[in-house]
Amino acid sequence: MMKNNCFHDTTFEKRNRRSFDEIKHMVRRLESIFETIILMLAYYYIWKIKYRDIPTMPALYGNGKFVLVGVYSILIIVLFYLCDSFQYGHLKLSDVVISQWIAVIIVNLITYFQLSLIANKMIHPLPVIFLTAIDFVLIFILVYIFTAVYHKNYVPRKMLMVYGTKNAIDLKFKMDTRSDKYIISTLINVDKGFYAICEEIENHEAVIINDVPAQIRNDILKYCYQKEIRTYVVPKISDIIVRNADDISLFDTPLFLVKGRGLTITQRFLKRTMDIVLCLIALIPTAPIMMIAALAIKLEDGGPVFYKQQRLTKDGRIFYILKFRSMIVNAESDGYSMEMRAVDKDPRITKVGSFIRACRIDELPQILNILKGDMSIVGPRPERVENAAEYSKYIPEFEYRTKVKGGLTGYAQIYGKYNTSAYDKVRLDLMYIENYSILLDIKLIFMTLQVLVKPESTEGFMKEKELEEKRNEVLCQKKKSTKNLDEVAVTIIEEENI
Repeated sequence: MMKNNCFHDTTFEKRNRRSFDEIKHMVRRLESIFETIILMLAYYYIWKIKYRDIPTMPALYGNGKFVLVGVYSILIIVLFYLCDSFQYGHLKLSDVVISQWIAVIIVNLITYFQLSLIANKMIHPLPVIFLTAIDFVLIFILVYIFTAVYHKNYVPRKMLMVYGTKNAIDLKFKMDTRSDKYIISTLINVDKGFYAICEEIENHEAVIINDVPAQIRNDILKYCYQKEIRTYVVPKISDIIVRNADDISLFDTPLFLVKGRGLTITQRFLKRTMDIVLCLIALIPTAPIMMIAALAIKLEDGGPVFYKQQRLTKDGRIFYILKFRSMIVNAESDGYSMEMRAVDKDPRITKVGSFIRACRIDELPQILNILKGDMSIVGPRPERVENAAEYSKYIPEFEYRTKVKGGLTGYAQIYGKYNTSAYDKVRLDLMYIENYSILLDIKLIFMTLQVLVKPESTEGFMKEKELEEKRNEVLCQKKKSTKNLDEVAVTIIEEENI
């Protein structure tokens, strides 16, 4: 009878959790629609009082005004989607606000040119600037409210991490930075065995499987699937490769087709076309900036303007990447890398170099690499030849990154941190390659704009020695906790025997 009650209680809890998740997603959609309507009304008001009565503006007193605000709403939805701007609560408040601000600037800029085209002249930009300022305030207020509602109703799940190697514990440190969403309350090593892990799973609401051998990982995953327990799986390279495979349904046995060719001819053509068009457009505003930067570098110490370094691109081809020189001449003569982290405050960085690094101006000459065809706007980071050779010794899959051209931005550049391992970067780059589409490229370009307006992130940066000490500390606490539990169990048994 007790088992049946437990079963019904568990089933009831699962249904409640599932219903809550569905309600949460529905509320987020309603919030997105509500915010779109508010921004649309702000636009309509500015247009009505400032632009509608322009002599050359067609009289949009009928249904035309609905088309006008409808186009604006579509732009809001599309740009907010591309910038991941509707992720209230899922992302940090600052991240959502910044992404929406960037998106609304682009939307209002497009709208300004649209209205100028309709009016058949360049209209006064001040009302659009005023509209953007209003949007900024509205966005901050709405996102703050929506994020507060999310965190008030969302209780982080009690999570169990099943890990293989000690390095897998690093994921816990990363997830601890978002304790509002994730609480890893227990760690258990895969060596404990499948049945011990299943017993521990019953005491938690979610499971993370990280760096676990394939057989037991599959068993744990099936067990969680059967029990309807939310499961997070850290993918292996093979998982990412299979993820976007073609389905073959000619037989009664399902088949996945993995071609492993990188991009198709059509995809390569479209990607190259987009690279050329966007880089030519980017040269218009950046050319004066690059000329001023080049002049400043030359005047400071009379050395060369550009810094060249051998990098790897598609099919392992070597090319020279171009950057503005930000360090003293012959800065690498002592054997150190030119690419020093900003937090290192390297004394070799010049005054001009410090400024152009902070503003990311030193990266602009790579536009020439892209136009030449050595690089693409989006793709894996072009790695140094010696680094690639070193990484390939213990990560043979590292060379998979060269199935496409190296890129100025990409998954690893956007999501990576200072302490992101080479293996994690390979996984991120392969996720991009295997899920490639033009829309994904556009989305990553917009997300790069968010990175550019933020200070260079040092989140999670930790020296390997400090990281090792932290891992050992977690493992020692885990052993101590296990020992205490064993002592309690012995005490209970002794008391029962008495």
